[in-house]
Amino acid sequence: MHEMAICESIRGILEEEAARQDFRKVGRVCLEIGRLSDVEVEALKFGFDVVMRGSLAEDAILEIVETQGTAWCMPCGQGVPIAARFDPCPDCGSHQLQVTGGEEMKIRELEVS
Repeated sequence: MHEMAICESIRGILEEEAARQDFRKVGRVCLEIGRLSDVEVEALKFGFDVVMRGSLAEDAILEIVETQGTAWCMPCGQGVPIAARFDPCPDCGSHQLQVTGGEEMKIRELEVS
């Protein structure tokens, strides 16, 4: 389950930023996760609670903002929404799509004290 490794990376980032910016507690973590990032959101939530035990983010609230998948359709010459990789273009049915969004995994906001 790579979601646990993602949570461990988040903990490391929080600890580094706490040392750099001099905060002692994290009250809220807002993550931006793209629908095409292959992250299982429920597993990430579970992993977050487990990994953050004993850390400065032990009681932090986790918020996840899911971003929609988007792609550039070569035949249509326009951006289109997609729900999953290898979906056809919703307008013309072509599979000649280049993913342009929805692969994000980043910390969007922190509430600290």
